[in-house]
Formats: sequence, C-alpha cells, structure tokens
Amino acid sequence: MPSPTLFFQTPAAFLAAIPRPGTLCFTNGCFDLIHPGHVQYLADARTQGDFLVVGLNSDASVARLKGPGRPLQDEAARAAVLLGLRSVDAVVRFDEDTPLELIQALRPDVLVKGGDYTPETVVGRDFVEAQGGRLILIPFLPGHSTSRIEARILSGRGVTLE
Repeated sequence: MPSPTLFFQTPAAFLAAIPRPGTLCFTNGCFDLIHPGHVQYLADARTQGDFLVVGLNSDASVARLKGPGRPLQDEAARAAVLLGLRSVDAVVRFDEDTPLELIQALRPDVLVKGGDYTPETVVGRDFVEAQGGRLILIPFLPGHSTSRIEARILSGRGVTLE
C-alpha cells in the first residue's frame, strides 16, 4: 500500500514536506474510477518532468461537479489508487470547483490536461505561463471514461477493455 504521507490535505502540507523538484508537473481531476485512459494519461504526464503532483477534487467538490451519487469512491480511496501508480509522486486534495488556488500555491513548471481541453479552457494556464511554465495537452485513450464505465455497470453489462 502506498504511503499515506504522500496524500496531502493542503498545498501548505505538501510544500512543507516535499523539497522542490527540478521540474514539477501538475494535473488534476476527480479520478473516481481509475481506468486505462487515466493510467496512460498519468504516465504521459509524468514524462513531462521530474515529479508529478495530482490535484484531487475532494468528495464535496466531486459531488458538486458530477452530481448525486458521486463520488463512487471517497477521496482517501481515490488517493490510494492514484498513489499506487508508478507515475504519481504525490496527491494534494482541493475543495474548490477548480484547481486555480492549488496551482497558484504549488507553482508548477508544467500544467498537464487532457485532450478534451483547449489552451483557452485550461484553468491556471495563464498563471503557469506567466511564471515561465508551460501547458501540455495530452490526447485521451479513446473509449474510456468513468461515466461510460458507470453506465455499463448499472446496465448489468460489466466493463470490458476496449
């Protein structure tokens, strides 16, 4: 089991515990059910620098963004799964609907988001670029989404690797 000490409740706790790496990469999300698309995305994100921090929406934030019945797993479970991946170095929880405050606190060198975003729609891009950092958009692995998995499970069809 990954060390729970790598799941931070605040950016201040992360900053106090982890020495600043050479190139700090950041991405964020709910990561409610980890699927092959997430695994590939996070592995690709990790190649962009020396250390990957995942900003994890809190349970309250996921419920506001995704609606009733979500998250499917609580934040501690979601963090444990993320930290079980070789690509993820640390997880920092945030309660806001966007990660802007977390991005401003961590000051990442690289901000990574999925290919469903455009540069103009990435929260924190302006801040990161103003600090000399860069934005990387990584294409999604087609055919994988938490909503799709949830629908298949609820329909009794199960989940398949496509």
